[in-house]
Amino acid sequence: MKVMLKKNVAKLGTIGDVVEVKPGYARNYLLPLGIAVAPTEANIRATEAERLRFQELAVKNQEAQEARAAAVRGKEITISARANEEGQLYGSIGPAQIAAALAAEDVFVEPEHIVLDEPIRKLDKYDVTVRFAENISTEIYVWVVPTHDEDVDPETPAPGDDSQADSADQ
Repeated sequence: MKVMLKKNVAKLGTIGDVVEVKPGYARNYLLPLGIAVAPTEANIRATEAERLRFQELAVKNQEAQEARAAAVRGKEITISARANEEGQLYGSIGPAQIAAALAAEDVFVEPEHIVLDEPIRKLDKYDVTVRFAENISTEIYVWVVPTHDEDVDPETPAPGDDSQADSADQ
């Protein structure tokens, strides 16, 4: 079934494209949600204005995304995580933790822009891709280091803890 897209659909097309889709996909999803319409002359003329407006907006958006990519390019961040002696993390580090570490350095990136093949599970340095748009991406470097917890001896009283001193006096 041929339909004309009124909105961009990933892996299908952009505004104004006439595409061939399965009838069920068109009837049950594209047409009821207003994502596509029948490719009539009137719809083609109406969508042409939307397409021009979208192209102007896309140029402005691409410039903004390129500026964001330039600000992030080559950035190095360090994330501390608990790990065992072999360097295996007790948890994992994903896009949300990387985005939070970037935000701590006043670089704001949405977690969905961070591309990881799989979560980070070892201490090491990782090259991570940040993809702002289909053709705009850059690399950042993520160092995963172990956290250094203070080793506290349970036998040693905490400062200001007089419970053992009182028992010795009695």
